[in-house]
Amino acid sequence: MFLTAPVLAQKTTVISMKWEIAAELPTDSGQQTALGVAGPVTSIYKDMLFVAGGANFPDAMPWQGGVKKYHTAIHVYNAKQQKLKLLPKSFSLPYPVAYAASCNTTQGVLYAGGESEKGISDKVWLMIWDEKTEEMLFKTLPLLPFPVTNAAATIIGNTVYLAGGETTANTSNQFLSLDLNNVSAGWKRLADIPKPVSHTVITHSSGKKGDKVYLCGGRKKNSNGISTLYNNVFVYDVASNRWEEKKAMPFVLSAGTGIIHNEKNILLFGGDKGIVFNKTEKLIAAIKAETDPVKKQLLTEEKNKLQAEHPGFSKEVLLYNIKNDKWEIIGTIPFNTPVTTTAIKLKSCVFIPSGEIRAGVRTPNILSVKFSSKVK
Repeated sequence: MFLTAPVLAQKTTVISMKWEIAAELPTDSGQQTALGVAGPVTSIYKDMLFVAGGANFPDAMPWQGGVKKYHTAIHVYNAKQQKLKLLPKSFSLPYPVAYAASCNTTQGVLYAGGESEKGISDKVWLMIWDEKTEEMLFKTLPLLPFPVTNAAATIIGNTVYLAGGETTANTSNQFLSLDLNNVSAGWKRLADIPKPVSHTVITHSSGKKGDKVYLCGGRKKNSNGISTLYNNVFVYDVASNRWEEKKAMPFVLSAGTGIIHNEKNILLFGGDKGIVFNKTEKLIAAIKAETDPVKKQLLTEEKNKLQAEHPGFSKEVLLYNIKNDKWEIIGTIPFNTPVTTTAIKLKSCVFIPSGEIRAGVRTPNILSVKFSSKVK
């Protein structure tokens, strides 16, 4: 796959991308085939890739009465030479969690919020890998100001930034920071995001124009149960504590993954355009409002059929040129596109571990894409 993006007059950056299934998550206890998880805590720390927690439906699909199960298992892969090798030893989180915001720090993997059978969490943890003993250590960090799930996190220097997410009452527009050099000060509230947002893709860049945080797409749950999906792009300037809206994406998108590439471009891999998602929400709302048992059953059957025949998520790869403020579709993902997970960059390789590939269906695959750039 060859991708192009203009960078200079009469010059073009040609990006070559190679997709692979780099590894597969192991089977759960009692399962014959690996199911994968949505919303895992994922990051790379000291050349080790971690895929922890997450949620799935091990017994039946949700429309068949299946119950969502939240996990504690931590799968650790040696990622040296950009190849993945699963460590045979098993590790566990302190408690089950999925859909937490996570990012890599110099001290370990930070994850904040998320949810489990007990509800939404305000807890923040640092997951630390001890290279010598090959043990996983955990350290608590200051609680979030409120419980939140499906938020997004990134780090610049030693400051962690957490954006949006879903609370017990609504979708948040709060933007928070935590200075890891001064954790006793707790989380600080920064300028509010222009729109309440969850399931957004967060990236950041650092350069001559200072440190910037980018939010791409996402969605907001409304009081009527129908979500608004976004194609908005917002950039936060760290120095001025201000948000600015940039060129919108070609279409609305939520729950996708993305990375910054050479501080010049943002690459987004897939996501949910929300067509089936919104139709399902409208049917759920209609089922709740319907009093006629026969009509209610017909609506339920229609919803179940819609979910069972879910076509999967967007396969497009989008590129945003930061300097030119321009979006373009530059290719497609040759596998089932995972959402509700995180893209993680290691040198010239990006890993996308597990995630949801259709309504209720997870993938055990860890995708990888290796890329190189040449200016012509």
